[in-house]
Amino acid sequence: MSRSNSNNDKKASGRQGGSFRRKSYARGNAPIRKKNEGQQQPSDPNVMRLNRYVANSGVCSRRDADIYIAAGNVTVNGKPITEMGYKVKLTDEVKFDGRLLNPVKKEYILLNKPKDFVTTSKNEQGKRTAASLISSATKTKLSVVGRMDKNTTGLLLFTNDGEMMKRLTKPKNGLRKIYHVELNKNLRGEDLSKIKEGISIEDSVVRVDAISFIDNAPKREVGIELKSTRNKIVRRIFEELEYEVIKLDRVVYAGLTKKDLPRGHWRPLTEQEVINLGMIK
Repeated sequence: MSRSNSNNDKKASGRQGGSFRRKSYARGNAPIRKKNEGQQQPSDPNVMRLNRYVANSGVCSRRDADIYIAAGNVTVNGKPITEMGYKVKLTDEVKFDGRLLNPVKKEYILLNKPKDFVTTSKNEQGKRTAASLISSATKTKLSVVGRMDKNTTGLLLFTNDGEMMKRLTKPKNGLRKIYHVELNKNLRGEDLSKIKEGISIEDSVVRVDAISFIDNAPKREVGIELKSTRNKIVRRIFEELEYEVIKLDRVVYAGLTKKDLPRGHWRPLTEQEVINLGMIK
């Protein structure tokens, strides 16, 4: 029996010079799918899983949230929920051990602010804001922690964590800040000693934790560490001694540093950095 007979006398395929063509699903011949077939329906932004709700509130991770939910620690509208995968609405009242939760995820962005950017949130005509530099970081509205004048550069923290903002801006929170200062003239040794002993500004003595000359730099450059939250306090210290601050750069803020963070750039805080800031009372 010939090959053509074994193929039910069908003619050879097109590639073999014949006219027979096998069924093809090449471009243009694929079966037509029904509209929306195989596509996921868009999720409702006003609904989320309970474990995510708890995690976003800052209580714990999602994995730990599942454990607490199973143990009955979480209530929704006054009713204990132990069901895994339970979904809640943003309008629901969710509590963890009786404490009302906020489902908005807390975010923390650290910026190395350049000169000539204001930290005010107001839209002042012709002035560039530090907030505009982190606009691509998140869609969440963040607020700046503390204040920094437009001529000062360095570390600036943004967050939507209201409780942390209150702690970090308390007058006596022991928050460590280090500045690199450049003056218009060399700092005299006796003036450095006066700053160490404490400078009286507006009938109040301002004390610093440390001050020293910068290694391998002119005597007009110094590093100063202090915890005061008074407005423009570093500039006012030197102005009291008749020096003009040419450059002022905050290089350390509450344990956060500028390492691997170029001027004008930002980065989110690490989990450990957030934990460390949470320990500040």
